Amino acid sequence: MEISHEIKKRRTELNITQEELAERLDVTRAAVSNWEVGRNYPDIQLC
Repeated sequence: MEISHEIKKRRTELNITQEELAERLDVTRAAVSNWEVGRNYPDIQLC
């Protein structure tokens, strides 16, 4: 499974919005959206 699908799957399992996930990770909502559609990927060093 691609990381983009896993990010979206886990976010929806947690019942949180992209905005809420972005706040928790200290990134923009646009970054989360880009991750979920596979446009780019999270920087591993952020985690």
